[in-house]
Amino acid sequence: MKRLSLPQTNLTASNLILGLMRITELDDESIRTLVGTARDEGIDFFDHADVYGSGRHQCERRFGDAVQFASSEREQVKIQTKTGIVDGAFDFSKDHILESVDESLAALRTDYIDVLLLHRPDALVEPEEVAAAFDQLEASGKVRNFGVSNHTPGQVELLKKFVRQPLAFNQVQLSITHAPLVAAGVASNMAGLDQSIDRDNGILDYSRLNDITLQAWSPFQKQFFNGVFLGDRENYAELNDAIDELAAKYEVTPTAIAVAWITRHPANFQVVLGTTKPERVRESAAGSELPLTRVEWYRLFTAAGYILP
Repeated sequence: MKRLSLPQTNLTASNLILGLMRITELDDESIRTLVGTARDEGIDFFDHADVYGSGRHQCERRFGDAVQFASSEREQVKIQTKTGIVDGAFDFSKDHILESVDESLAALRTDYIDVLLLHRPDALVEPEEVAAAFDQLEASGKVRNFGVSNHTPGQVELLKKFVRQPLAFNQVQLSITHAPLVAAGVASNMAGLDQSIDRDNGILDYSRLNDITLQAWSPFQKQFFNGVFLGDRENYAELNDAIDELAAKYEVTPTAIAVAWITRHPANFQVVLGTTKPERVRESAAGSELPLTRVEWYRLFTAAGYILP
């Protein structure tokens, strides 16, 4: 398992993250098995959000009920959660952030959160309120590191004007078949080509320039929750052929190749796994530091339908 020294923090962590947004369907023992498998594979970073589950904090609560780390082990793992999504709106107000964090701490049965992310941009954000909330959370020891999710560079810069703490993370959607933050740069200056349209204001380059760790969510999704591309030969026959050939070459599963396409990038992404299956965790771990060549990486890129001008 490849480990990363995460810029702007004192954290060293796995480049794979276990996401817990679907664990409500599991019993306590299955949750412990899933988390134990991740730990056995070297994954020490766990991702939550206050909205995951059928009710607020439900997945956090299921995790906290099932997995109770001893104090020595708690220092070895990183627990991340997100806040800001409420019913029918986004809310980055100071009161909501503080209330949500207290509820997350109680649900997770922990004294502190290693990383807190602002979940989806709030169009009505008042950065002064975010800054006040972050100051209080840091001073109390409830949150140790901060970041955002799905934010553009401009939105990050606005927050940075007021927030004293480093915004060290940005969690964004990325897979071989959903890669606009990579693909637009490859096709820059190509008039009339949809791929060349910059839809995120240069998140990738901005993050690399500013030492922000990007976390890739939905690494196996076709687009936005349309199902997985692995095995989908109706829509991605060429891509699956290429993946299968590389899986055979490296003696891993197609899942590992899909992970490796992201981890191969020099931006040092962390990959967020949303699976509830221990075997999928093990398969993904094999892609943590699999050394795809440039030709192999670009072959997957073009097989997914992107253009090399």
